[in-house]
Amino acid sequence: MNWWQSIIIGIVEGLTEYLPVSSTGHILLAQRLLGLEDSEASKAFAIVVQAGAILAVLGLYFTKARSMLDGVMGRNPNGLLLLRNVLIAFLPAAFAGLFLEKKIDALLTGLWPTVASWFVGGIAILAVSWFKRNASRGPRGAGLSMDDITPRIAFAIGLLQCVAMWPGTSRSLMTIVGGLLCGLHMIAAVEFSFLLGMVTLTAAAGYKFLKNYKVLFEEYSVTAMLLGCFAAWLSAFLAVKWMVGFLQRRGLEPFGYYRIALAVVVAALILSGLLLPQS
Repeated sequence: MNWWQSIIIGIVEGLTEYLPVSSTGHILLAQRLLGLEDSEASKAFAIVVQAGAILAVLGLYFTKARSMLDGVMGRNPNGLLLLRNVLIAFLPAAFAGLFLEKKIDALLTGLWPTVASWFVGGIAILAVSWFKRNASRGPRGAGLSMDDITPRIAFAIGLLQCVAMWPGTSRSLMTIVGGLLCGLHMIAAVEFSFLLGMVTLTAAAGYKFLKNYKVLFEEYSVTAMLLGCFAAWLSAFLAVKWMVGFLQRRGLEPFGYYRIALAVVVAALILSGLLLPQS
């Protein structure tokens, strides 16, 4: 991987990490289009480059992150409750990742599982959007805030995050939809998803780096990794700022149509022989 390829991967990661479209699926597609091998190093790079996206959210939601730290220090009770809920939501994916990582890599590597997940996820988004639009849930804008999240709600969101281990599903999709189905206001669901993602992605990136740092440094230069992380930080910063306002105005529905269209296009490319499902 050269420097400009690492920047492209970083941009793809940053733009898609917090959108309900699956960063893993988009990075896999980008790697195929760039002609990059599907190796342990490339998989690890795709995870480690998430560090840039993590820093973007940390900067944008520094006040929330600081409140959780203050909670640990005994200075902010609400911050401590928020941290408790984030950690409860994180635990299911942490355990599932430790036990299922190898099976997922063995069974779900390739574009066909990703295409299937894009399509099914798109249908799910449209179904949830229809349900939310037609359900009687009070006046427009009603819903629970992050202060209303209980351990049970946090755990339910965490269980749904585990589904995102299937490439193409999208961690953001599952956690945002989980929050909405639990009665959260859209903004509360999105912001809790961001904060949960900050913890989940930090753990995943750190684990992958410690496990694969030797092969990473053998195949990729430090410059390439830093450029990828910087590109991910900048693109994630812009994407997150845009996304919050967009979801308030339009909801999740446009992402459902996007996922379905992308699945159809990529499936057509694979069937035509223009794109290989495996590297």
